[in-house]
Amino acid sequence: MEATAFPGQDKGYTARERTSLRNPIARLANTKGGVIETGIVERAVEFVRRNTPVTAVLEDGVRRVEKFTSPVEVVREAVVNAIVHRDYFLSHTDTDLSVHDDRLEIVSPGRLPNGITSERMRTGVRAARNPLLKGVMRDYGYLEHMGIGMPGKIILGMREHNQTEPDLIEQNERFILRLFAQPRAAQSDPPIPLSPTGR
Repeated sequence: MEATAFPGQDKGYTARERTSLRNPIARLANTKGGVIETGIVERAVEFVRRNTPVTAVLEDGVRRVEKFTSPVEVVREAVVNAIVHRDYFLSHTDTDLSVHDDRLEIVSPGRLPNGITSERMRTGVRAARNPLLKGVMRDYGYLEHMGIGMPGKIILGMREHNQTEPDLIEQNERFILRLFAQPRAAQSDPPIPLSPTGR
């Protein structure tokens, strides 16, 4: 997975941070529970936390609570989905995780499998592209309930966090998930352009 934090809203050559996440899929621990190596999910979530602003809000007018632009639970679920559902036959390309001032974006190689569409995903319809990998992630505690991740964790999580609706886009042999930092003006914003390289 390639992870990049861009200044501003556009993808370009300038980045605040750029790294390749080449960790094991799941965290490696010894028999005493000590962590030998963190997994790619933890590394990706930490990258997002490190590169997104934190805002402080008052709950009940009294308590100061810090909120990340992208909630950790939603980011975790989005990264797990990208790992489990990408098309690994497209071995020449990586999953891209990018952080922008206005959004977080995950681009996964491959079309949606078995008749799945973005709209069907919103309702919880699912099709396992990599069932063995899905089982491994479930056994290691990264997956809980089958089929509720997109509607129940990502979409609902963003609505509860900041009243935004994620973009789910299938385009040019890839699937794009966008999580927005704040609500967009109704139907007035042009689509977010891709860079000239298509990434």
